[in-house]
Amino acid sequence: MSTAPDTQRIVVLGTGGTIAGTAASPDDVVGYRAGQIGIDTLLAGVSMPPGSALEAEQIAQIDSKDMTHAIWQTLAQRVAHHLARPEVAGIVITHGTDTLEETAWFLQRVLAPSKPVVLTGAMRPATAREADGPQNLSDAITVAREPGLSGVLAVLAGTVHDACDVRKANPLRLDDAFASGDAGPLGVIAGGRLRWLRLRGEAGSAAPQVLSNGTQVHPALSRPADDWPRVEIITSHAGATGALVRALCADGVHGIVVAATGNGSVNRELQQALVAAQATGLAVLCSPRSGPGRAHPSAIDRLPMADGLTPAKTRVELMLRLLERAGA
Repeated sequence: MSTAPDTQRIVVLGTGGTIAGTAASPDDVVGYRAGQIGIDTLLAGVSMPPGSALEAEQIAQIDSKDMTHAIWQTLAQRVAHHLARPEVAGIVITHGTDTLEETAWFLQRVLAPSKPVVLTGAMRPATAREADGPQNLSDAITVAREPGLSGVLAVLAGTVHDACDVRKANPLRLDDAFASGDAGPLGVIAGGRLRWLRLRGEAGSAAPQVLSNGTQVHPALSRPADDWPRVEIITSHAGATGALVRALCADGVHGIVVAATGNGSVNRELQQALVAAQATGLAVLCSPRSGPGRAHPSAIDRLPMADGLTPAKTRVELMLRLLERAGA
């Protein structure tokens, strides 16, 4: 099929999630099964902006709580493939909301795309009486068509978030299910148009790792997912000990992310175990467990702090750093 010169081709990649979920009753927005409807069917129920030519591809059909490194790799490879096509203006990915923020940061760090890659999902299944998926999908397509836009974004409830900042903030509500912490959202969709609220920060436009041979192909695209560094998350809390650190080290973990209290503080006994493990070569990063605010490192900190990332995204970040180090 030929495409008119002013038509923007958008590729929509489906991975499952609540947006593709079904329940026995239209009133059931909790007891549903995620990832039941294919991407072609989802698109059939969405009104498209004028001048849009769409392609659809099913990458996975899962509940996003079950996202794997292998699916991440396949998704990144397919995104890279379509981004390289000159006729493609942007990409939309339908995704479950549970791990959407992790996938967004993974894709931004691995690809740093020069075209828009927009993740969207839903808080209610497709069979709900007032399903939010169709509007979210339509809004995501609108953003993917925005001239001059680049990088990975998330679009839900008429709000546009940067991959660096987006995080799930509420387990059920539609209007504030996602937030962008202190940075705030990038923009909103109103009247079918993207309206900017702020400029993107440097983290949202991070360049891909340049390897020693001069290539910018990230090792996550080619190294078998089973061989990626293993990074686990542990939490600092009242009464925490170093037992988990010692057990993970004995089990061969490559890195540990600490969901820290307060302004990045870590229980003393846990910190001692982490410092000792770090001295043997274990990679460690801290991220505050306290919510949307950024931590501010101080001179007394004994463990490195991730800048503005949630613990889940910090795990992705540390894993990718270790991959880059091995592939450089």
